[in-house]
Amino acid sequence: MKTNTPSNSSTISGFILLGFPCPREGQILLFVLFSVIYLLTVMGNGCIICAVCWDQRLHTPMYILLANFSFLEICYVTSTVPNMLANFLSNTKVISFSGCFLQFYFFFSLGSTECFILAVMAFDRYLAICRPLHYPSFMTGHLCRILVGSCWALGFLWFLIPIIGISLMSFCGDRIIDHFLCDPGPLLALTCYRAPIIELTSSTLSSLLLFIPFLFIMGSYAMVLRAVLKVPSAAGRQKAFSTCGSHLAVVSLFYGSVMVMYVSPTSQHKAGMQKIVTLFYSVVTPLLNPVIYSLRNKDMKHAMNHLFMGIWVVSMS
Repeated sequence: MKTNTPSNSSTISGFILLGFPCPREGQILLFVLFSVIYLLTVMGNGCIICAVCWDQRLHTPMYILLANFSFLEICYVTSTVPNMLANFLSNTKVISFSGCFLQFYFFFSLGSTECFILAVMAFDRYLAICRPLHYPSFMTGHLCRILVGSCWALGFLWFLIPIIGISLMSFCGDRIIDHFLCDPGPLLALTCYRAPIIELTSSTLSSLLLFIPFLFIMGSYAMVLRAVLKVPSAAGRQKAFSTCGSHLAVVSLFYGSVMVMYVSPTSQHKAGMQKIVTLFYSVVTPLLNPVIYSLRNKDMKHAMNHLFMGIWVVSMS
């Protein structure tokens, strides 16, 4: 058995992404595994988007936000997995300088956008449960579009300065990144000189990005919980909890793994831990999201059944 070994790094102009070093047979097995995960992720989130578009009853802010979130998850997983799949079959494992920083930019921008959209989704649930009489007049389609657009714009601007700063630095040594994507920690470890200001800026922005939306989400759900506990009927409480449970599960999965990774300075993490944690929130979580929302939400299950039934009728005709 031969192990895939990267080419001599002195002859490349970019970086070498080691990914998951293992024999050729293992690389092929990983390629098949992550290809299946990627297809299931795209199909699952795509089904949510189609169900929301298909079912008129789901044309509400809650489900419009969910459809946008599913589209974001497709983009998020696409920013890393296709390159990782190509890397499994590559003998050189080289990624160009521009390709590396484009991946860096889109991966972090989409992750930032996800933090903001999760906060907006929590705000929507707060209004629906705590301010039900004012909800239709306040959470209009126009406001929903403004909030979603603001999340995307802010997400793509949040890490722009650190990414530009790191891209302008000089890189020395073998340029081998012991990761499956271009991450700030491994990149900063390859620079010719320490950049404590950029490291501190990156860590600070990461912490603010995580804690501000997270505290907002927790505050929103604290008020939701207080309001739900005042509901006299058990059925009413159950319905309110069911609409929030899926979102809380997704928030827990995403923030639980991301906070482990980016709250402390990135250069302090070991490569093995970086790969496992990054793999969880960038690949596994987008795969689980459609399952969580589909299993816990009766309206979404009903819409999914209608969608699949419609597809089956069209295919049979």
